Amino acid sequence: MTSPNPNDVRSEAIELWPEYRPTPVIELPDLAREANVARVLMKLESERPLGNFKALGGMIAGLRALARASGSATIRELLEKGRAGIPLPALVCASDGNHGLAVTAAAARAGTRAVVYLPASADSARVARIEALGGEVVLVKGTYDDAVVEASRAAARGDGLLIADTSPDPNDPVVRDVLEGYGLIASELLAQFGELGLAGPTHVFVQAGVGGLAAALAQGLRGAMQEPKKLIVVEPASAACVGPALQARRPVQIPGDLHTCAEMLSCGMASASALEVLLQNDAASVVVEEEPLSQSVQVVERAAGVRSTPSGAAGLAGFLRVASEPALRAQHSLGGASNVLLILSEAAVNEQTVSA
Repeated sequence: MTSPNPNDVRSEAIELWPEYRPTPVIELPDLAREANVARVLMKLESERPLGNFKALGGMIAGLRALARASGSATIRELLEKGRAGIPLPALVCASDGNHGLAVTAAAARAGTRAVVYLPASADSARVARIEALGGEVVLVKGTYDDAVVEASRAAARGDGLLIADTSPDPNDPVVRDVLEGYGLIASELLAQFGELGLAGPTHVFVQAGVGGLAAALAQGLRGAMQEPKKLIVVEPASAACVGPALQARRPVQIPGDLHTCAEMLSCGMASASALEVLLQNDAASVVVEEEPLSQSVQVVERAAGVRSTPSGAAGLAGFLRVASEPALRAQHSLGGASNVLLILSEAAVNEQTVSA
């Protein structure tokens, strides 16, 4: 997989959000002391448009796909066509909520429509947010993975362009666009490390559904990380698909209903594109049970003064598990000199913005 061009993504972000600015990075000294590490930094993707990092992936990938379909050279040219009333194809995707919201925002920005396939268990507030932006929601009996199948079928029968954030094809162009969008997070971090007087983190704990965010950080930060350069993927114990994929060195379908309080991480098969990057960067994995995932919301509010969800704070939950278990500390080389980076991937649902 080729490296993303952060300048291209940054220019697209500025096109989409003229008031674009990097999301902030805060330091959590009390948490560092409690965990017996040198520093803990947290990047607040909760302050991204739409209230989560998926805005970078789903919006940019959706608009790039529409640009290709319409013969537009750039997103700006595409949006001009939309403003001129030139018909554009619909966008179709599967989601647990946030990716669908981002794809719907892309469709709305371009003047077309979106159809989002969600598992029937999807949070009603997340459904309402998609519908408020004009998206059509189709609830699918079963899991997120079942929604992925239905969205693919819909696109195959001509209902619209498929804007997937996961695929068994490691070279899927849309999934690669999604990962490039997420890559802006790493690009921002590289500049912010210098502002904080940090050469780079020794450890990155990042939550995973299909693995896209983790892959983007692995690819974008690896060169700046300091030894022992540990990127640790954090997953709910009941929906851990990246860990088995890392072991098998290929995506594998995990069994079960994938139910977890970390709803945005309820995925049964890792993305092939993401897995390829994670394997190249020697990523490790750790799972977290439901109780600490749920408790992570209170921990992050106490430590950072920010309200999130078990999905948004799952990386923190994984870090705390490793920090509290001597065997895991040793396995992942976590010690008193470690500099840890965490990503708060979404705001509390009732605090997330609806417009993009």
